[in-house]
Amino acid sequence: MTEEVFIEVDAAQRNRFGEDICGDAFKTLRVQDEGRVIAVLSDGLGHGVKASILSLMTATMALKYTATDADVVRAAEVIMDALPVCQVRKISYATFTVVDIHPDGATRVVEMDNPPVILLRAGKALPLDFEEVSSPRYNDRLIRVYDLNMQPGDRLIFTSDGITQAGLGSERMRLGWRIKGCREFVEEVVAKDPSISARNLSQKILSQALRQEPFQRAYDDMTAAVIYFRRPRRSIVLTGPPYAAHRDREFAQMLAEFPGRKIICGGTTANIVARELGRTIRDSLQVGAISDIPPAAEMDGVDLVTEGILTLTRVARLLEQDEAPREKNPAVQLYDILLDSDSIEFIVGARINEAHQDPNLPIDLEIRRNIIRRICKVLEEKYLKETRMSVF
Repeated sequence: MTEEVFIEVDAAQRNRFGEDICGDAFKTLRVQDEGRVIAVLSDGLGHGVKASILSLMTATMALKYTATDADVVRAAEVIMDALPVCQVRKISYATFTVVDIHPDGATRVVEMDNPPVILLRAGKALPLDFEEVSSPRYNDRLIRVYDLNMQPGDRLIFTSDGITQAGLGSERMRLGWRIKGCREFVEEVVAKDPSISARNLSQKILSQALRQEPFQRAYDDMTAAVIYFRRPRRSIVLTGPPYAAHRDREFAQMLAEFPGRKIICGGTTANIVARELGRTIRDSLQVGAISDIPPAAEMDGVDLVTEGILTLTRVARLLEQDEAPREKNPAVQLYDILLDSDSIEFIVGARINEAHQDPNLPIDLEIRRNIIRRICKVLEEKYLKETRMSVF
């Protein structure tokens, strides 16, 4: 990954109404030594568990073959050969879109039977050239291959047909939302918010597709995925007092001079920063008053000031779960900032806080450094973020 750009990837999904599991699969991989990011969206035949198995197998294999630069047609043949056959329809079927993007912007999109990908540049969708290829053994399955050159600020949007067919057959929208409706909506959203994140844009696409459905119920599995090729958003998190008290000033200056969003986790940490920078800590009554997470505070020049161990532990749990949190508290605020950031630097003070060595405290009250390592791991592996932890 170059210093100038970051590849942000996110997707929003909704199960078909009445199903407990999504028949679409979305998987990502960051190839660290090459700076490549690979994303795969697959839509399995039908709904529920069978569709989920088909799509998950397809996405997993497509990710693996793309990472090893396997031939497109040969990889598609292997995938189709491996899929289990539906006992009702007597076919094995799953669509897929594979996006393989390099840090210099060179991008290949391989698409089989999914709605066409949208490339947004300067807020407008561009017409895209592609090559159609097919397998001699599966000549009814055409594969589209796009070779693109992404530029900073570009977005790639790709969806399952549950998005583009939303509202299909309804009195208001007999032909469905279609790719045209999705394209026009994305252009409108980006025009209003040019820096909107991949996460927020994917959620807006899903929400708008649901509005096309009668009673806003998904009549097919829905997935909207967005890749945003842009300059990185950076954040710094200070937590815990420095091991050596004479370095408090240096510790506070690291926060003051950081070019990005700034977060402090821990009362002692906040007091050190306030003292060294001559700032005031103010109580905030906006969130947290009725939560089990202690309320946030405010400090000039700092985006968020929270309690330490309890808040960080909750953030780790939120990141590890598969559903977006519905609660409102400082842990969720920090969760949102981390997911809207690309590169996060954690500065962890090494001075021991005796209050957290009590064996009667819950097991999740781990040593601060272990909690940060846990957060870094999930941010890197699940959300493709860049993280760095420094012990101070």
